[in-house]
Amino acid sequence: MEILVIATHPNIKESRVNKVWIETLKKENNVTVRFLDEIYREDKKINVEKEKDFLEKSERVVFQFPFYWYSMPALMREYFDSVLQFGWAYGPKGDALKGKEFLVALSVGAPEYSYMGGSYNNFTITELLRPLEATANAVQMTYLPYFALFDIPRLSDEEIEESAKKYIKHINNEDINHRKFLERLKKENQESSFIDL
Repeated sequence: MEILVIATHPNIKESRVNKVWIETLKKENNVTVRFLDEIYREDKKINVEKEKDFLEKSERVVFQFPFYWYSMPALMREYFDSVLQFGWAYGPKGDALKGKEFLVALSVGAPEYSYMGGSYNNFTITELLRPLEATANAVQMTYLPYFALFDIPRLSDEEIEESAKKYIKHINNEDINHRKFLERLKKENQESSFIDL
Protein backbone atom coordinates (compact mmCIF):
# COMPACT_ATOMS: atom_id res chain seq x y z
CA MET A 1 0.00 0.00 0.00
CA GLU A 2 1.36 3.40 -1.01
CA ILE A 3 1.10 5.82 1.91
CA LEU A 4 1.58 9.57 1.65
CA VAL A 5 2.25 11.49 4.86
CA ILE A 6 1.62 15.22 4.75
CA ALA A 7 3.30 16.61 7.86
CA THR A 8 3.73 20.02 9.40
CA HIS A 9 5.21 21.41 12.58
CA PRO A 10 5.99 25.14 12.92
CA ASN A 11 8.92 24.48 15.27
CA ILE A 12 10.31 21.08 14.31
CA LYS A 13 13.72 21.73 15.90
CA GLU A 14 12.08 21.83 19.31
CA SER A 15 9.71 18.93 18.62
CA ARG A 16 10.15 15.81 20.71
CA VAL A 17 7.64 13.70 18.81
CA ASN A 18 7.07 14.85 15.25
CA LYS A 19 10.80 14.94 14.52
CA VAL A 20 11.14 11.29 15.62
CA TRP A 21 8.01 10.27 13.71
CA ILE A 22 9.20 11.91 10.49
CA GLU A 23 12.66 10.33 10.67
CA THR A 24 11.09 6.91 11.33
CA LEU A 25 8.59 7.31 8.48
CA LYS A 26 11.37 8.15 6.02
CA LYS A 27 12.83 4.66 6.54
CA GLU A 28 9.66 2.94 5.35
CA ASN A 29 9.75 1.84 1.68
CA ASN A 30 6.03 2.31 1.10
CA VAL A 31 5.79 5.74 2.75
CA THR A 32 6.41 9.11 1.10
CA VAL A 33 6.81 12.01 3.53
CA ARG A 34 6.00 15.57 2.50
CA PHE A 35 7.19 17.76 5.37
CA LEU A 36 5.57 21.03 4.34
CA ASP A 37 7.65 23.31 6.58
CA GLU A 38 10.83 22.07 4.94
CA ILE A 39 9.55 21.97 1.36
CA TYR A 40 7.94 25.41 1.55
CA ARG A 41 10.37 27.00 3.99
CA GLU A 42 11.04 30.12 1.93
CA ASP A 43 7.72 31.63 0.90
CA LYS A 44 5.17 29.08 2.24
CA LYS A 45 3.59 29.10 -1.25
CA ILE A 46 2.35 25.59 -1.91
CA ASN A 47 2.98 24.04 -5.33
CA VAL A 48 -0.59 22.90 -5.89
CA GLU A 49 -0.02 20.79 -9.01
CA LYS A 50 2.92 18.95 -7.45
CA GLU A 51 0.91 18.19 -4.30
CA LYS A 52 -2.02 16.96 -6.37
CA ASP A 53 0.33 14.58 -8.17
CA PHE A 54 1.50 13.08 -4.87
CA LEU A 55 -2.10 12.69 -3.69
CA GLU A 56 -3.18 11.00 -6.91
CA LYS A 57 -0.39 8.41 -6.62
CA SER A 58 -1.21 7.45 -3.04
CA GLU A 59 -3.72 4.99 -1.62
CA ARG A 60 -3.72 6.22 1.97
CA VAL A 61 -3.04 9.82 3.00
CA VAL A 62 -1.93 10.65 6.54
CA PHE A 63 -2.13 14.21 7.82
CA GLN A 64 0.36 14.58 10.69
CA PHE A 65 0.54 17.63 12.91
CA PRO A 66 0.70 18.85 16.52
CA PHE A 67 -2.78 19.45 17.89
CA TYR A 68 -3.12 22.87 19.45
CA TRP A 69 -6.01 25.25 19.82
CA TYR A 70 -8.13 22.24 18.83
CA SER A 71 -7.01 22.43 15.23
CA MET A 72 -4.07 22.27 12.84
CA PRO A 73 -1.10 24.58 12.19
CA ALA A 74 -1.58 27.34 9.63
CA LEU A 75 0.50 25.68 6.89
CA MET A 76 -1.65 22.54 7.01
CA ARG A 77 -4.75 24.72 6.78
CA GLU A 78 -3.18 26.45 3.76
CA TYR A 79 -2.51 23.04 2.21
CA PHE A 80 -6.19 22.08 2.50
CA ASP A 81 -7.34 25.47 1.20
CA SER A 82 -4.96 25.46 -1.78
CA VAL A 83 -4.76 21.82 -2.89
CA LEU A 84 -8.29 20.47 -2.42
CA GLN A 85 -9.72 22.50 -5.26
CA PHE A 86 -13.27 22.63 -6.57
CA GLY A 87 -13.57 20.56 -9.73
CA TRP A 88 -10.60 18.40 -8.74
CA ALA A 89 -11.25 17.20 -5.18
CA TYR A 90 -14.96 18.00 -4.90
CA GLY A 91 -17.90 19.38 -6.84
CA PRO A 92 -18.93 18.36 -10.35
CA LYS A 93 -16.14 16.25 -11.86
CA GLY A 94 -14.19 16.63 -8.63
CA ASP A 95 -13.41 13.04 -7.82
CA ALA A 96 -9.60 12.79 -7.95
CA LEU A 97 -9.46 11.52 -4.36
CA LYS A 98 -12.52 9.28 -4.46
CA GLY A 99 -11.94 6.00 -2.63
CA LYS A 100 -8.57 6.99 -1.17
CA GLU A 101 -8.06 6.75 2.58
CA PHE A 102 -7.75 9.71 4.96
CA LEU A 103 -6.03 9.37 8.34
CA VAL A 104 -5.01 11.93 10.96
CA ALA A 105 -1.93 11.55 13.19
CA LEU A 106 -1.67 13.92 16.15
CA SER A 107 0.79 14.81 18.85
CA VAL A 108 -1.10 16.20 21.84
CA GLY A 109 0.38 18.01 24.83
CA ALA A 110 -2.43 17.32 27.29
CA PRO A 111 -3.20 13.91 28.79
CA GLU A 112 -5.76 11.71 27.07
CA TYR A 113 -8.26 11.91 29.94
CA SER A 114 -8.52 15.68 29.42
CA TYR A 115 -10.27 15.06 26.10
CA MET A 116 -13.61 13.84 27.38
CA GLY A 117 -16.81 15.37 28.66
CA GLY A 118 -16.39 16.81 32.14
CA SER A 119 -12.63 17.20 31.87
CA TYR A 120 -10.89 20.47 31.11
CA ASN A 121 -10.97 20.18 27.30
CA ASN A 122 -14.54 18.83 27.56
CA PHE A 123 -14.64 17.25 24.07
CA THR A 124 -13.16 14.07 22.69
CA ILE A 125 -10.54 14.10 19.95
CA THR A 126 -13.11 12.40 17.71
CA GLU A 127 -15.51 15.32 18.25
CA LEU A 128 -12.81 17.93 17.68
CA LEU A 129 -11.71 16.23 14.44
CA ARG A 130 -15.22 16.37 12.94
CA PRO A 131 -14.26 19.15 10.45
CA LEU A 132 -11.56 16.85 9.02
CA GLU A 133 -13.98 13.94 8.89
CA ALA A 134 -16.42 16.20 7.02
CA THR A 135 -13.60 17.20 4.65
CA ALA A 136 -12.82 13.54 3.94
CA ASN A 137 -16.51 12.98 3.24
CA ALA A 138 -16.70 16.00 0.92
CA VAL A 139 -13.78 14.76 -1.19
CA GLN A 140 -15.13 11.17 -1.18
CA MET A 141 -12.26 9.71 0.84
CA THR A 142 -12.65 7.01 3.48
CA TYR A 143 -12.01 8.48 6.93
CA LEU A 144 -9.98 6.11 9.11
CA PRO A 145 -9.39 5.95 12.89
CA TYR A 146 -6.84 8.54 13.97
CA PHE A 147 -3.51 7.94 15.66
CA ALA A 148 -2.63 10.16 18.62
CA LEU A 149 0.07 10.41 21.24
CA PHE A 150 -0.94 12.31 24.37
CA ASP A 151 0.83 13.92 27.33
CA ILE A 152 3.93 14.75 25.29
CA PRO A 153 5.85 16.86 27.87
CA ARG A 154 5.78 14.01 30.38
CA LEU A 155 6.90 11.20 28.06
CA SER A 156 10.35 9.65 28.14
CA ASP A 157 12.52 9.39 25.02
CA GLU A 158 11.90 5.63 25.10
CA GLU A 159 8.13 6.12 25.10
CA ILE A 160 8.41 8.47 22.12
CA GLU A 161 10.58 5.96 20.22
CA GLU A 162 8.00 3.27 21.00
CA SER A 163 5.21 5.55 19.76
CA ALA A 164 6.94 5.79 16.37
CA LYS A 165 6.76 2.00 16.03
CA LYS A 166 3.08 2.01 16.98
CA TYR A 167 2.45 4.84 14.50
CA ILE A 168 4.06 2.86 11.65
CA LYS A 169 2.03 -0.20 12.59
CA HIS A 170 -1.19 1.84 12.72
CA ILE A 171 -0.82 3.52 9.34
CA ASN A 172 0.15 0.23 7.67
CA ASN A 173 -2.80 -1.65 9.16
CA GLU A 174 -5.17 -2.35 6.28
CA ASP A 175 -7.84 -3.61 8.67
CA ILE A 176 -8.50 -0.13 10.10
CA ASN A 177 -10.48 0.44 6.93
CA HIS A 178 -13.57 -1.43 8.04
CA ARG A 179 -14.83 -1.78 4.47
CA LYS A 180 -11.66 -3.55 3.34
CA PHE A 181 -11.66 -5.66 6.48
CA LEU A 182 -15.21 -6.88 5.84
CA GLU A 183 -14.43 -7.50 2.15
CA ARG A 184 -11.45 -9.62 3.18
CA LEU A 185 -13.60 -11.62 5.59
CA LYS A 186 -16.14 -12.19 2.86
CA LYS A 187 -13.45 -13.39 0.43
CA GLU A 188 -12.05 -15.75 3.03
CA ASN A 189 -15.58 -17.14 3.55
CA GLN A 190 -15.31 -16.68 7.26
CA GLU A 191 -18.49 -16.65 9.25
CA SER A 192 -17.98 -14.14 12.00
CA SER A 193 -20.17 -12.60 14.60
CA PHE A 194 -19.50 -9.27 16.22
CA ILE A 195 -18.12 -11.21 19.19
CA ASP A 196 -15.57 -12.88 16.95
CA LEU A 197 -14.45 -9.53 15.55
